[in-house]
Amino acid sequence: MNLGRLSQLLHLAQLGARAWRAPVVVALVLVAAQLLGAPAWETLPYDRAAILAGGEYARLVTAHFFHYDLTHLAWNLVGLALVAALFAREFDLRGWIAILVASTVAVDLGFLVFEPQLEWYVGFSGALHGLMAAGICAWLWRTPDAITALVAGLFAFKLGWEHLVGPLPFTALTLAVPVIHQAHTYGAIGGAAAALWMLWRQRSAAASL
Repeated sequence: MNLGRLSQLLHLAQLGARAWRAPVVVALVLVAAQLLGAPAWETLPYDRAAILAGGEYARLVTAHFFHYDLTHLAWNLVGLALVAALFAREFDLRGWIAILVASTVAVDLGFLVFEPQLEWYVGFSGALHGLMAAGICAWLWRTPDAITALVAGLFAFKLGWEHLVGPLPFTALTLAVPVIHQAHTYGAIGGAAAALWMLWRQRSAAASL
């Protein structure tokens, strides 16, 4: 192997390591929130009455980083690792932050406007589906091949299944809390919208050069 090829491989390895920094930070925040214990149950979850009547708007953020139990947390950590492995290089750090914000805002607005019966919620899965949707949009935009189409199709099938049939059996049976599939859809809409907006801006900027 020549020195040029070795240098290229080392550069790619460094890019890969940097790409994992943000997911690791998010994972540490999720674990830290879980370690707060009993006090967290009083202040962190999405609580519709506390938000609308009590003005506890911080819950619109904190609910996404707290989980019902360790199994619930573990599923979302696995999902976060999968998203990072597949899509981490598709956007820079600012882009992923924008996608995360858009996903959580979409979930919160969806709950407040369209799900008045939903009184309580915790978990990162809504935001996680937003990150996944953003990554798939980037693939479809840049490399619309058969593998990309398959991944996009499976993701769309999952969302459709949850609405028409119910939660996927192998996840629902392991959780002690009901799966709020609406969070997945709202998160995916928010993440996809943010990703498409950024991808369009990138293309417009490139075309103007």
